[in-house]
Amino acid sequence: MTGVTLDRVTKRFGDVQVIHGVDLKIEDGEFCVFVGPSGCGKSTLLRMVAGLEETTSGAINIGSKDVTSVDPSERGVAMVFQTYALYPHMTVAENMGFGLKMTGHPKAETAAKVAEAARILKLEPLLDRKPKALSGGQRQRVAIGRAIVRGPEVFLFDEPLSNLDAELRVEMRVEIARLHREIGATMIYVTHDQVEAMTLADKIVVLRAGKIEQVGKPLDLYNDPDNRFVAGFIGSPAMNFVAGVAETGSALCKGLGSVATSVTLPAKGSEVTVGLRPQHLKIGKGTTHRVDLTEALGGVSYVHLTAPTGEKLIVESHEQIELERGAMVGISFNAKDAMLFDKDGLRLR
Repeated sequence: MTGVTLDRVTKRFGDVQVIHGVDLKIEDGEFCVFVGPSGCGKSTLLRMVAGLEETTSGAINIGSKDVTSVDPSERGVAMVFQTYALYPHMTVAENMGFGLKMTGHPKAETAAKVAEAARILKLEPLLDRKPKALSGGQRQRVAIGRAIVRGPEVFLFDEPLSNLDAELRVEMRVEIARLHREIGATMIYVTHDQVEAMTLADKIVVLRAGKIEQVGKPLDLYNDPDNRFVAGFIGSPAMNFVAGVAETGSALCKGLGSVATSVTLPAKGSEVTVGLRPQHLKIGKGTTHRVDLTEALGGVSYVHLTAPTGEKLIVESHEQIELERGAMVGISFNAKDAMLFDKDGLRLR
């Protein structure tokens, strides 16, 4: 078994603590994605698993082995970076096999492993090319192939698609998902892009300021977030939030009106926030909300609105809507789709 376990892991840079007592268990063969905004500690945590950053306290286990103080080369991991880091004077095959060559593996064994990695990644026609003759997506596949050839127990990906254009990002997401299905290894993947996280992960770890906010399956986090941060981070476009106050059996919002709810609310008059996903709002009759922008994309339209309170809302529609900027419209929604949060951002259930 080659799962990864983090036990109360912390990291300090001098007097600044950036990772705060992280506990996490990643199962053998699981695809786990660390996601969060810039500066949340996701890359630092990944580098600690790799051994590229020293762990201040706590323990890291890969399989049954405590690797907290083990050299990176002996941890049984392979890392794929945002930059491809390919040797420009070497062919694809030489780049992929270089690590094994340096550790003294027989040429025949190295060639066999390179051939197998090339088959998995569909690189066979490119083995004799040099990096300058490859596209960005092909270079990234070579970098992944170099990791596969090493035969690691755990693959670590640090924002590997950030340098690619939108079309290639989609293509490479499919390739990485297929790779995971084919080889079945444990993979830990860092990204700030929650769409990548949702499409790739078996398990998502949402991080903020060096702490875990929530861990779960992608749709579990989407449908049942623990707090406002997770609710706003998971989902594209992001959830709409409107300020309100608690009433008896409802939340009263100047930007939405009265929102009936069966959840347990704090004391009457307490601050609450109502969250509604863009697809749960509809353009309706009335003149309460000002249209700021309509993104008519064909199969879907996004209408950006300003509420009477000045709060910004996005309405997602699968009808072709074209509204002029400055037009006044009303909105409607089903109260059962609303999520409520207390003044500290915790979900009310």
